[in-house]
Amino acid sequence: MQEHEKIFENFLKIKDLKLTKPRKIILNTVFATHEHFSVDELYDQIRKKHKDVSRATIYRTIPLLVESDLIKQSLRCLAKDHYEHTYGHDRHFHLICEKCGKIIEVESKKAENILNKLAKIHNFDIKEYNVGAKGICKNCRKKI
Repeated sequence: MQEHEKIFENFLKIKDLKLTKPRKIILNTVFATHEHFSVDELYDQIRKKHKDVSRATIYRTIPLLVESDLIKQSLRCLAKDHYEHTYGHDRHFHLICEKCGKIIEVESKKAENILNKLAKIHNFDIKEYNVGAKGICKNCRKKI
């Protein structure tokens, strides 16, 4: 059993829930995906191999994965919530193209240092941050 499966299974036990086969499929598909994803994209990917996993099961499982700190809702792009798995990944921020929806991840050490300095000035303890900038990517600018 992989580490993220153990973490999720322990989280579910605390909630008096089980790591069912559909939940395990959803979890492992999320962790095999190294890109941001919407529920619809995840559903399409899962349905290619597992016809028995419903969209409703995915919608019920996503909040559990968020609550377990294995994934987070990282941004809203083109009117859809997008998620990413965060367990085992460094913090980063996002550059989001408003035209095509492309998401570019940017290492965030400098931004994190600035946020920490601001937090210290205001005697604030940051638990989590979500930084994104919207604009137009290089490819879409060429089309204008």
